[in-house]
Amino acid sequence: MKKIIAMLVLCCGAFSVGAQNPPPGTPTFQETLATRATLASLRQGGYVLYMRHGNTDNSRPDRVPQVDLNDCSTQRPLNEEGRRVSAEVGRAIRQARIPVGDILASPMCRAKESAQAAFGKDFQVNNNLMYTANLTTEQKKPILATTRKLLSEPVPAGTNRVIVAHAPNMADLIGFFVKPEGTVVVIRPRGNGEFEYVASIHPQMWPELLR
Repeated sequence: MKKIIAMLVLCCGAFSVGAQNPPPGTPTFQETLATRATLASLRQGGYVLYMRHGNTDNSRPDRVPQVDLNDCSTQRPLNEEGRRVSAEVGRAIRQARIPVGDILASPMCRAKESAQAAFGKDFQVNNNLMYTANLTTEQKKPILATTRKLLSEPVPAGTNRVIVAHAPNMADLIGFFVKPEGTVVVIRPRGNGEFEYVASIHPQMWPELLR
């Protein structure tokens, strides 16, 4: 099923999927949970880790139709749990001895704060990783193209690329609404716009995986 979905996405282009209710005919995404063998593979490098930002305060929604990227008060923020979860995920990745190279983050404050909590200040903001949920189909196109490129470009052995962004973006791209917040999605790049979903690591899974 995972390969069928990837083929549909790569052959037919990005398809728009609602966060909760995909349109009729959309393939059902089958999530696979990571194992210790997944961590062993990640230690060799060559993967992309797509991390959804940490837990947020849903009582403070993004300003619609457009947020001010320079004003965090116009955006749904991380809460204290989100900062804790992000920091714990970063700590777990280091404890697992998973090598990390390039770290890219959405320009939204919750993604930047998650990246900093998890990995420190050594990350780059990419505006084309913007949250897609409040965008038009045309506005989404460059974001999904950038995301596909970052997921598919080969990563050198001995390191892994990290993207800190949002759940609706992956839902738009492959029909997978990443949850819960703080989940890390493991992707194997194939080059030429192709990639393979491997597994998901929910934040609460790390202690067991590291035992």
